[in-house]
Amino acid sequence: MPHARPLRPLLVPALAALMSMAAPPTMSGALAAELPHRLDVQAEAELQVVPDRATLNARLWEHTPAVAREDDVDRDAGALREARERLETRAADLIRHLEAQGVERESITAGSLQVQPQHLPALRGNNGEREDRVRTRLERPLRIEVDDLARLPGLLDALTEAGVNALDGVSYDLADRDAATDRALVKALEKARHKADLMAETLGVALGEVIAVSETRSPVFQPRMMAMSADTMERAPAAEYRPGTITIDAGVSVSWAIE
Repeated sequence: MPHARPLRPLLVPALAALMSMAAPPTMSGALAAELPHRLDVQAEAELQVVPDRATLNARLWEHTPAVAREDDVDRDAGALREARERLETRAADLIRHLEAQGVERESITAGSLQVQPQHLPALRGNNGEREDRVRTRLERPLRIEVDDLARLPGLLDALTEAGVNALDGVSYDLADRDAATDRALVKALEKARHKADLMAETLGVALGEVIAVSETRSPVFQPRMMAMSADTMERAPAAEYRPGTITIDAGVSVSWAIE
């Protein structure tokens, strides 16, 4: 029986030929030439701005007397009308009081009347049975725009003196939001450029033109809220109200060509 011919001497030349056909020497050089030499940088910046305007939110409300559910409907309608008259009178007095403090009429917004039934805890009657009671709450919200923050303490005192039922807090804002968000974006771009220059100098390369740029975090402006209550105002009439600062974050991704 003839001996089998060894396979290794036959496979080695064949594999070498296939490898040379699959990856010619010029292919790797062509791919390298197509890949751009670039430097990618990401940067984030934080901008602290001092608010220059504020919005006060307050509420006035009145209640009708609590009655049993089966009581006369006409009597409840009369109580509702009286409660509304009291509420409208208080709201008008408050607006006149604010105007006397120098607040422009255009800066005062009186919201729509809100009517809501309220179910109260049941009381035990003479017959020993518990009776469900209900009353109606009439509420009117007020919003006051303040362009001069130095007047804020005086206006808060005026609201308290006028007997508002609730102070829902102060919302600090900026008159020109777009300018603030633009500054945050510019700060992020400047930081990206600084990082790119530092990296290029350290690596001994030269930066070319910008070949790509995008935002990784769009500047978002959020008004700053300061909560308070009418009770707090009564206990501390001489308190200071510091608006603090508003933070605006921005992020960018920039790519430079390497010369």
